[in-house]
Amino acid sequence: MRWEILMHERFSDVWICKDLGRTTTRADPAELGRAVLAAYLAGRNSRGETFRVLIRTDHGHHLVITTDQLTDPRWEADPAVCQALPAYLRNALA
Repeated sequence: MRWEILMHERFSDVWICKDLGRTTTRADPAELGRAVLAAYLAGRNSRGETFRVLIRTDHGHHLVITTDQLTDPRWEADPAVCQALPAYLRNALA
């Protein structure tokens, strides 16, 4: 799977890629997207900006994860999904 962390630039109304990555995992793409977005935003002052993650599977499917999908206070990143993340994102969730 591949992911892109995108920030909405409100003055030009375009989505700007802030980071991207790829991993090999059998994890649910939506769960991976939530973990990537939560890790990227952890400890970061977003200054009112809008972020989302675009997940693309190797089978040509894609989905978008938004910050609205991170509002459940009981949600916790699956440890197996965290292992599929690069160290800087994995450490942000710790």
